[in-house]
Amino acid sequence: MLFYSYFKTLVGKHVVVELKNDLAIGGTLVSVDQYLNIKLENTGVVDAKRYPHMKSVRNCFIRGSVVRYVQLPSDAVDVDILHDATRREARGA
Repeated sequence: MLFYSYFKTLVGKHVVVELKNDLAIGGTLVSVDQYLNIKLENTGVVDAKRYPHMKSVRNCFIRGSVVRYVQLPSDAVDVDILHDATRREARGA
């Protein structure tokens, strides 16, 4: 639940989601659920020349099982909060 809680704080921020098929999609994070399914709006493909058919996609839903990485904005990463949450979760396990 650590990642789910953390991603909930990023709603409204711009993120880049890299999928297991090497497609990278950037957009505004609208929602995330407990399975780490991600909904993005105002999307754009990072490598539009390689994926020209994705240029017209503006909103998308990404299944959590196909996500390789999520690149976060540097100003949204608060390391102290992540350390505290990790410690709390480790104590509770």
